[in-house]
Amino acid sequence: MYRVIFTLLIVFLVSCAAPAPPIPNTSTPPSPEPTMPPSPSPASQFIILAYATDAIIANIIPYDKLTHINYSFLTPKADGTFNPIINSWKLKQIIGTARQHNVKVSISVGGWGWDAQFEELAANPETRTAFVQNLKAFVDEYQLDGVDMDWEYPDPGLSSQNFLALIQELRAAIPDKLLTTAVVSYGDEHGIGVPSESFEYFDFVNVMTYDGPDHGTMEQFERGRAYWSERGLPKEKIVLGVPFYGDPDMPYYKIVQEDPNAAQADSFDYYGTTYHYNGIPTIQVKTRIAMEKAGGIMFWALDHDAQGELSLVHAIYRAAQSNP
Repeated sequence: MYRVIFTLLIVFLVSCAAPAPPIPNTSTPPSPEPTMPPSPSPASQFIILAYATDAIIANIIPYDKLTHINYSFLTPKADGTFNPIINSWKLKQIIGTARQHNVKVSISVGGWGWDAQFEELAANPETRTAFVQNLKAFVDEYQLDGVDMDWEYPDPGLSSQNFLALIQELRAAIPDKLLTTAVVSYGDEHGIGVPSESFEYFDFVNVMTYDGPDHGTMEQFERGRAYWSERGLPKEKIVLGVPFYGDPDMPYYKIVQEDPNAAQADSFDYYGTTYHYNGIPTIQVKTRIAMEKAGGIMFWALDHDAQGELSLVHAIYRAAQSNP
């Protein structure tokens, strides 16, 4: 009997010493915090930028084939104020639709023929500050993504330094916005007037490699890229321009309306006048060059493009997609 009691006592003590079986955890472990993909830097995205004037039909803009739109123009007065924007309702419509497609919209300020106003307002610290404040208010009102300074063109010397002072003040006022500039294609007196010290304040520079006696030639395109590169402008900040019009002045869509085969050429004879432009093959070659040697491609102007298969925007997009 004592042996039975002893045995039972041993069993009891062992069972007390044994660890209790683990209690299953039925609670759901916390989910890891979602990680957002980093926003692409300007250098990682090939820029396809359209200049669009107030004549553009907003409903036919190919937003899915663009990264940027520059609405042209907001024109300055010498006192630092601005003339009323033309078709403000259209600008608002473009901004709203562009945002749905992740396309950035900037306002182009100035344009051809407004250099006298720029010269006067930039030379005076008070009107320079007024210009910057009024422009910032415009950007805020329309919720724009940036500003494209289209001063055509500051002269070397004092004018160039006033340009730099204006850009520095504008950059300080809109540090979270795009700041770009449109400049002449290559190193004549106009290019020299854009000081190298201003490069750091620009997100990128739109190089107008068209116009003039060698309008839209491949030589002009390459010469413009080489000039700004040699000036020290980083590759990713060079956005090379192509024309959507023929010289003398004829929009591309009209050229191909007259002869659809002209889309495959770079010149077109019309009632005794030869028009020089860029057809689809040249546009695509230039796009591939820009992808290799620059940060993007831009064009003047979207209003001049054809629709459908003859569209130059479509040609740019196809070339960019086939040459990642």
